[in-house]
Amino acid sequence: MNFAFAWWVWAAFGLVLGILEIVLPVGVLLGFAIGAGVVALLLALGGAAFVGGTVPWMIVIFAATSLVAWLVLRYVFRLRVGQQVKVWETDIND
Repeated sequence: MNFAFAWWVWAAFGLVLGILEIVLPVGVLLGFAIGAGVVALLLALGGAAFVGGTVPWMIVIFAATSLVAWLVLRYVFRLRVGQQVKVWETDIND
């Protein structure tokens, strides 16, 4: 069995990336986790027919959905016009 066509491999990969995003908040891994989740969902729904039947097409779908997810997340969580990041000048313990 080719493990690239197993939906649970892609789901586990997405879960690991999601957990890594929580542990190491770099702002990129959540997009990759969503991309892996989309590929896992497509494989679970219809198998290889949805993803073109080959591993390169799965990687293309993963890359495209990851990019779109990252761009959407970046747009949703951006700083709005007039907003700025709060900078704390004093410590609570002072």
